[in-house]
Amino acid sequence: MLILCALPTVPHTKIYRGAPQTLIINQFRQSSTTLTIFIEYEVVGRHLPTEVNPTPDMYRMTIFAPNETVAKSRFWYFLRGLRKVKKATGEIVSIKTVSGSKTYVATVTLTISPQIHEKHPQKVKNFGIWLRYDSRSGTHNMYKEYREMSRTDAVESLYSDMAARHRARFRSIHVLRVVELEKSDDVKRPYIKQLLTKGLGFPLPHRISKVSSKKLFSAKRPSTFA
Repeated sequence: MLILCALPTVPHTKIYRGAPQTLIINQFRQSSTTLTIFIEYEVVGRHLPTEVNPTPDMYRMTIFAPNETVAKSRFWYFLRGLRKVKKATGEIVSIKTVSGSKTYVATVTLTISPQIHEKHPQKVKNFGIWLRYDSRSGTHNMYKEYREMSRTDAVESLYSDMAARHRARFRSIHVLRVVELEKSDDVKRPYIKQLLTKGLGFPLPHRISKVSSKKLFSAKRPSTFA
């Protein structure tokens, strides 16, 4: 089961000086490397062993989160609703990073989580996402498709799309499955099918004619609409 959780926004860089300490909030810095705010974690947990049940069942959940703390928190949130297992009476057996990109966190130092990247990170892939979200009128099931380079990028596109089209908040979206659509026949949505056409081309309404010999000086301002 795939579950996504919210990430709070980070303000601009500010320095507050006062006794007895100084609070520094770092700003997200952009670089040439593609950054993502989500990392895919695989969390395994269970109920604490008891005399009645010395070997309780283990539950594995895949969660998209900015860090391990948020991933564990969301794990217990959903496990409490699904299997009535609380954090006070349970334990985390293991947590590992499945995939993701470098991420910046709001601390004084930069933290980069070690991850196992995808096999073809530079290849554009089609993803199908099954989700459930809560709106003002009730709970709805939905299936969406996205064309991205990684699973985390597809999840980020899902959040942006749901916020724009349905005003759905991070806390209201529960992603059930994220599957890579390897075959073109598996693609169902027309807005993704139109991008799979062989020899696809886009119109160029404004063509700029290139002059073979460029002049150093000109008496009038050049126009590309001539």
